[in-house]
Amino acid sequence: MVREWSRSDTVGFLRIPGPDDDKYSRGVVAIRTGSADYPGAAVLGVEAAWRAGAGYVRYVGGAADAVLARRPETVAGPDIGRTRPGAWVIGSGTDAASRTAEEESALRDILTGDVPVVVDAGALDLAPGARAPLILTPHAGEFARFCERIGAQADLSGEARATTVAAVAVRLGQTVLLKGSRTLVSAPDGEVIRLEEAPAWLATAGAGDVLAGVIGALVAANPGGALAEAAAAAAWLHAYAARLAAGTVGGAPGHPIVALDVAEALPRAIADLLS
Repeated sequence: MVREWSRSDTVGFLRIPGPDDDKYSRGVVAIRTGSADYPGAAVLGVEAAWRAGAGYVRYVGGAADAVLARRPETVAGPDIGRTRPGAWVIGSGTDAASRTAEEESALRDILTGDVPVVVDAGALDLAPGARAPLILTPHAGEFARFCERIGAQADLSGEARATTVAAVAVRLGQTVLLKGSRTLVSAPDGEVIRLEEAPAWLATAGAGDVLAGVIGALVAANPGGALAEAAAAAAWLHAYAARLAAGTVGGAPGHPIVALDVAEALPRAIADLLS
């Protein structure tokens, strides 16, 4: 069964802070992304987590200088200290082929914990066998390579796309979000959520890094919530922010955008959804 996700569904995952909230209760996101080759991925994910409403963002990757230059409110360090994150984001802007033994050990520690983990790009290969609750976020190419790795079929043609994503989610016992013009999210039980078509201007480098940060923020803000639904809400919000940034709301043709434009449009998108 495929469920269509809506604007009203998304609103349910947007928490308005109250007088008793503090930076921790609004959601703590820990991010281990980026690399010397791709520091921008870390910047985009951190920016997105903040803009999507996180109360506290901890960055522990190798691009701290770039992150702090853009977002000085971020807490950066080699580990999370005593901070208790509500979600991790890992893998964006990294390459498994160049991963050090130390980095792999740190990622495996995250993946064997009990905190939900958004697993993107260069960390997808570590997902099989992980004990932590995961949200995998591959694009089509990464999904095909992942399927080959675990010996699963990767038929993404037509209606088979939803069936294939569901089969992988069930096999792993994890949530899988397949990025694309029509994003699909499958829960571990095989229930699939389909999102409306995203604006074509969103097909730009770094957009997935932004999405990973948004997912982390919404998961952290909704502890105990269904991860597939939080991921779908994040993807809907991400696409709507892209529409606002590109000027396609109301059917206009719009204009080119970059990934940072999408992150910067998130507060406006949230305000519109909550109005």
